Amino acid sequence: MNSGATGTTDCAQWASKLDLYLDGELSDQEMRAFDAHVRGCASCAADALARVQMKRAVRAAARRFTPSEEFRRRVQQRSAVKASPQWGFRLRWGLAGALAGLLVAGALSFGYFTGHKPADEAAISGTTYNEIADLHVATLASATPVDVVSTDRHTVKPWFQGKIPFAFNLPELQNSEFSLLGGRVTYLQQAPGAHLIYELRKHKISVLIFQQRPGDPPLPTFAPTRASSFATEAWTQDGLRYFVIGDTAPEDIHNLAEMFKNAAKA
Repeated sequence: MNSGATGTTDCAQWASKLDLYLDGELSDQEMRAFDAHVRGCASCAADALARVQMKRAVRAAARRFTPSEEFRRRVQQRSAVKASPQWGFRLRWGLAGALAGLLVAGALSFGYFTGHKPADEAAISGTTYNEIADLHVATLASATPVDVVSTDRHTVKPWFQGKIPFAFNLPELQNSEFSLLGGRVTYLQQAPGAHLIYELRKHKISVLIFQQRPGDPPLPTFAPTRASSFATEAWTQDGLRYFVIGDTAPEDIHNLAEMFKNAAKA
């Protein structure tokens, strides 16, 4: 954690921009500066992690209840009951307050990491993209982002055996700018998977791999863009779902994705 007056001032300035950072609304230069600050400040990293978890909990709560048509019909019937002017005035304000609450909840549950999202990212589905972005941010903000620390793919890959219900191949990084930092077991929609962290010119990139389950729609392969805070590429291959996400250039994300696709064919 930063110490001294200067450190405290820096933290206070970044704290005021934390929501903008998590929503990807800062400039590229500020995003990089914030990334560097979070990696070196345990206090701000903890704040970022707590905020990510809070946003995730809000979205989960918003999805727990979807009004049925019968419920909607009963509410409409009750709203149509003729009432006294004073009661009607209170009812209108009550309904307005309830509607405002629903709009706020909806904005929180839909807005996180979906603002200015390009159509290609939307193809993944808003919920899945949000969860992948959550996993990426929360892992980087963690004091222990990886459980197996190694730059050797022959060390990292065997570590996952017995911890997840599938096997995968890791690409050979020789003659490339990418470096492997390690990996950990993670979960997406309660399914276990592999979360690998790569580094490219001080940018951290997450590669997440999960098993394709019955009912899961195939993920379309697309060229990532930088319209949001992260460039992302996703695809389905040989019964596995792959996600590559990071704040580096879209072509870097695509290059790493291509390396994984070729490794899966080997």
